[in-house]
Amino acid sequence: MKELELKYGCNPNQKPSRIYMEEGELPVEVLNGRPGYINFLDALNAWQLVKELKQATGLPAAASFKHVSPAGAAVGLPLSDTLKHIYFVPESIGELSAQACAYARARGADRMSSYGDFIALSDVCDLPTALLIKPEVSDGVIAPEFTEEALQVLREKRKGTYNVIKIDPNYRPAPVERKQCFGVTFEQGRNEIDLADDSLFQNIPTANKNFPEAARRDLIIALITLKYTQSNSVCYVKDGQAIGIGAGQQSRIHCTRLAGNKADIWWLRQHPKVMNLPFVPGIRRADRDNTIDIYIGPEREDVLRDGEWQKFFTECPAPLTEEETKEWLAQNTNVCLGSDAFFPFGDNVERAHKSGVQYIAQAGGSVRDDHVIMTCDKYDIAMTFTGVRLFHH
Repeated sequence: MKELELKYGCNPNQKPSRIYMEEGELPVEVLNGRPGYINFLDALNAWQLVKELKQATGLPAAASFKHVSPAGAAVGLPLSDTLKHIYFVPESIGELSAQACAYARARGADRMSSYGDFIALSDVCDLPTALLIKPEVSDGVIAPEFTEEALQVLREKRKGTYNVIKIDPNYRPAPVERKQCFGVTFEQGRNEIDLADDSLFQNIPTANKNFPEAARRDLIIALITLKYTQSNSVCYVKDGQAIGIGAGQQSRIHCTRLAGNKADIWWLRQHPKVMNLPFVPGIRRADRDNTIDIYIGPEREDVLRDGEWQKFFTECPAPLTEEETKEWLAQNTNVCLGSDAFFPFGDNVERAHKSGVQYIAQAGGSVRDDHVIMTCDKYDIAMTFTGVRLFHH
């Protein structure tokens, strides 16, 4: 098949719409549903991300995409009981495959942003992964293969309209890519840089030059995630998964704050008070996630004041105090941070430190590199200058 007609483009008024190949066949096959223009943008960007993560780490990978940026990305490391709890992994699924673990991590890191996402899987979508996908609000999934059991589960989702796309894992695009804007065609070489190269860790200007293997792995995950995130962007990673992604901000410090706030929320969700919130039976997943988000934040009274808490809880929970929040956040350590371009000022490091960042990978090359290095040394943070910019638009 050389082309596929779509319902419409980015918006319903943008017609006609299609995807097509100028040469050869489309590398995708729609197994179920009717994916749209934005669905395919998410699917194809997300597929590149997970494929590259798998190549770099040797582990199955997953991504949760929204509006052509990842809300989450992860590799298939086992889940602790705490992570299973905050990611709402049901015991009924049984033993999780590595691919299922990767998906649970990618989806669970920022559940608010992942609502209505498009999923990418690096490996075969098996039954445990499909069972995790089944109850979530999602537009579709792309993977190189699906087991029959998994496909049956997914075809029943969204009253049979759930989008399921199979992609040829051997497909290689042309080395030059093109797109149009306002009738003008842009052309550039594809960004084929190898982000698992040891050379990325050769220029370490900080006093602390120690990058353990786990930190190197997590920084590589951060950089690969940024490669497919709308710029400006930064990414916090811990234990094989993105825990905070700041995308599409004009100011880098705003990226760092946005992603840092998301990383803080991820960590606060593991606080005993949050894990034991007494939700009313049958609360919708979206309402539960939003309630947790509000309870953790400065507007907690919106779900705790009389007349409101009864909608969400069987009894009014004690608030998470500022002191408890501060003490809990201080326990989050060994977080990695990647940036898609240089940090212009040390304020980014100051903000990153508040979220437990110990390792940083950034391009370097700012006129204030000395200030950035000095700020890292202030907190004994190890930082590498990769010399690589990863803008994506």
